[in-house]
Amino acid sequence: MIRFLHSSDLHLGRAFGGFPEAIRGRLREARHGAIARLASAARQGGAGVVLLAGDTFDAETPSPETLRHALRAMAAEGDITWVMLPGNHDSLAATELWRRIAKDRPQNLIVVTEAQPFELAGAMILPAPCTQRRAGRDLTEAMDAPTPEGMPRIGLGHGAITDFSGEEGVAGIIPPDRAAISGLDYLALGDWHGRMQVNLNTWYPGTPEADGFKHAMTSGALLVTLDGAPRVEVVETGTFSWQTALLDLLPGEDAVARLAEELPPPAMRRDMLLRVVASGRLPLAGHTALEAEAQAIAPDFGWFEHDFTELRAETRPDDLDQIDRAGALRRAAEALMAEANDPARAAADRDISAAALSRLYALAQEVQA
Repeated sequence: MIRFLHSSDLHLGRAFGGFPEAIRGRLREARHGAIARLASAARQGGAGVVLLAGDTFDAETPSPETLRHALRAMAAEGDITWVMLPGNHDSLAATELWRRIAKDRPQNLIVVTEAQPFELAGAMILPAPCTQRRAGRDLTEAMDAPTPEGMPRIGLGHGAITDFSGEEGVAGIIPPDRAAISGLDYLALGDWHGRMQVNLNTWYPGTPEADGFKHAMTSGALLVTLDGAPRVEVVETGTFSWQTALLDLLPGEDAVARLAEELPPPAMRRDMLLRVVASGRLPLAGHTALEAEAQAIAPDFGWFEHDFTELRAETRPDDLDQIDRAGALRRAAEALMAEANDPARAAADRDISAAALSRLYALAQEVQA
């Protein structure tokens, strides 16, 4: 029986530009902490080996601190053997990076820089390190290499599965039946940041620490047991949750209550990045109440964003009375209402007027409160 942990795409050193500095620092630290969590997951699952299927680092030139901290963190897990494969973000074209890793690596780290089979823990590892960011060919052909008869064959690669939407397929990427072609008992792949089972013997584990909203699943690694057909168990390793709440609203609906249904308990919000995307139609008062609630809950989360651009505010004449019954504000509100409902105007211009009217309504409510 062979057992190991399959992970990939740690992307250590990712900057998370575009986020506020406070959450950027926490996200970077969570990625570094994934090393210890992977070691713990392997240990608890009875595995002594962690296969890192590429993109351990986010760039070919990680900072000296990022590299040093990663190698020290792996060294600290002395009972675990780490196998590090170059991916497309940290390919072999980064000669200085791999020279530094080879020079400073701890004894429990195996650095794979050649497409040559090697024995590890009773199995043969058949690696296909990325030679450059876009190799232009299927590097996993190297997994056809012969190995001693009777030993399990584990492929370790990084890249996308072939898209056969065209007659010829797409050249230069991995065929989905690579495991069968090369006689592999298991093919450990990296590159896709969401977990994916390609077939019985081929998996992507996804990143061990979520880094975006694209994949709506828990982040983790795969505990793989080879004893006949592979047995694959998902092990959660993530710290942060990235979620998108979609609200399709109708007039008469309690939008604030709908939003509350989508939210986790307050104790779970600090480690969540949440996007709320609302669409549909609401009365002006409901639209304003939802906007106010979004503003009120935003500080609960590690990061929060709301997008109400597709949410239409239905304005009735009596809504304008809540702004003012006469005078300049009333005339401005009437003008904005007319512009927002004018079919002769471009949709983008109507949206601007509607948003301005909604904001005017909210300001009027604040003053009256």
